[in-house]
Amino acid sequence: MSEEPPASLLTHYNELAELAGSLAHEIKNPLSVIRMNMDLLAEDLSAEEAPRHHRARRRVEMVHQQCTRLENLLNDFLKFARVRHLDLVPGNLNEQIQAVLGLFESLADAQSVRVLPHLDNDLPRIMLDAETLQAALVNLVKNALEAMPDGGDFTVITRIARTGVALDLIDTGSGIDDRTALHMFEAFYSTKEGGSGLGLPMARKIIEAHGGRIGIESALGRGTKLTLEFPTPRRL
Repeated sequence: MSEEPPASLLTHYNELAELAGSLAHEIKNPLSVIRMNMDLLAEDLSAEEAPRHHRARRRVEMVHQQCTRLENLLNDFLKFARVRHLDLVPGNLNEQIQAVLGLFESLADAQSVRVLPHLDNDLPRIMLDAETLQAALVNLVKNALEAMPDGGDFTVITRIARTGVALDLIDTGSGIDDRTALHMFEAFYSTKEGGSGLGLPMARKIIEAHGGRIGIESALGRGTKLTLEFPTPRRL
């Protein structure tokens, strides 16, 4: 059994995490000012027709896009940094995934994705923080739908597992290769253009903060299966 890290190391880690969060927050403020002034500059240039003004507008738009990307990255990082100790209360996993599926109903219909829920009505309750758990599920469901832009089946299963309860999220999308599967839950690793690489790591961090774990099985061209397992308390 591995030893617990010394208290001094944990304190140092927490201080660094807090400092990183504060730094990200401070960067957001001037970045917002830059983006706002880029918007104003774009308005000033919009009425000008000279070729040099067209070039200037394109450059302003590029700066605006990069500011927006950095703001999104910082927002994701701040969410990631805040996931520490959760206020866990007894709750129903079925209710959490149903709420999240409701958010994506229109998108699934637009992409011709069939959502196939198979939820165990006798599922035991688990200890959960509804807001953060739903945030993790939103990331996972969003990824599954993005893997099926031309339609497919998205099967959602809740079931009793050996150590508690489990949630299977199974898509028939493009699948992922072994290298991506190995690194997809690492911070800042992303295969998406403009992606922050923090959505999936944050999801895993939230699940682990619930005492759970997440596993993946995937095959290129066939789809991906994510399995989330949560412990059930001995007494509620």
